[in-house]
Amino acid sequence: MVRLSALFAVLLALVVAPATHAASLAATQKSLAREMARAGSYSGAYVVDMDTGEQIYANKADVARMPASVEKLYTSATAMLLYGPQGTLTTSVLSTTLPDAAGVITGDVVLRGGGDPTFNATTAAALARQLADGGLKRITGRVIGDESAFDAFRGPPSSNFQTSSDVGPLSALAFNHGRTGKARPYFQASPAKFAAEAFQAALKKRGVKIAGKARSGLAPTGMTPLSEWTSPTIASISRQMNVPSDNYIAEILIKSIGSQFGGEGSTTAGGRVMRETLAQFEISPAITDGSGLSRENRTSPREVVRMLTGMAETEHAEAFDASLAVVGRTGTVGSRMRGTAAQDKCHAKTGTLRDVSALAGYCTTTSGKRVAFAFMMNRVWPASARTLQDRMTSTLARYGS
Repeated sequence: MVRLSALFAVLLALVVAPATHAASLAATQKSLAREMARAGSYSGAYVVDMDTGEQIYANKADVARMPASVEKLYTSATAMLLYGPQGTLTTSVLSTTLPDAAGVITGDVVLRGGGDPTFNATTAAALARQLADGGLKRITGRVIGDESAFDAFRGPPSSNFQTSSDVGPLSALAFNHGRTGKARPYFQASPAKFAAEAFQAALKKRGVKIAGKARSGLAPTGMTPLSEWTSPTIASISRQMNVPSDNYIAEILIKSIGSQFGGEGSTTAGGRVMRETLAQFEISPAITDGSGLSRENRTSPREVVRMLTGMAETEHAEAFDASLAVVGRTGTVGSRMRGTAAQDKCHAKTGTLRDVSALAGYCTTTSGKRVAFAFMMNRVWPASARTLQDRMTSTLARYGS
């Protein structure tokens, strides 16, 4: 029995060893070069040892390419740097007057959006309960939805600023991801009106009587703040965006950045703020949108890695890393590299468009080293490119010295 146990232990060690054995720098470089040769001439890669700052591997690292959804790393990094991981976005309730002793508001109530991409039926119901519990009984006017914090464009540049199957109608008063919530996921024709109607219905469910019909419109100047709802933290919103690669959240967030820090709630203003903010990492990516859907976005593997290593040196390092999907476990890399040295040890952001595939993030290697990497492949078949990226990431996870 002892002999059998010993034999089993030896066999187990032989099976596990290939996945956990640390690879030398030369072996790592050779393996990465082999896979990159298969990716073709329109691809590039860059990898650094974060413990020493030394380059591990570079292949056309300074050539700018389409990043696809790796672009969301720039969006989330900017949001964390400006708002802070614990920062929030606010949806406000304003009224023409405060409730009187009988709980009556004479006039209208305005639901004003502040660019929270997570605002939905559940949060609207909680906000309604907050008001009803505070004593609100009746509104003599109506509920008005105000989305004026953003411009009027409903979609991102990739769809000529129109609503598309990729991104629902963008609005500062985003509601339920821009969907109606019916059996078939129709887009909302007017998000502000839809949100106002849903909020009004939630108030009525709480026993609040409302005279008029909900509509969209602008909050008149001088209205009284009545209540507000704060979004999940920017750290949480970034996770909700990066892990599944949510285009809608990304495009709402870039407009929120523009509204708060760039003078207007537009994709253009948000992109300008992103470029200015990311310049601290000595990079200058061409930013067209927040999601990476646009084929006009351009950045290089070295720029992505500089941002990754730069964020790792800020006070937001932990929150930023936690916003990424975990290889073999969650999100867009949840089914990739399972059973390899990269599983659980590498956190990454994927990117996919027609003939574009990218992967970037961090790995903690089997020897305890930290590496940052970016693999950017253009003019490729995405499925084949992902196979190459998986091999490369698994190689990095075994890097030792």
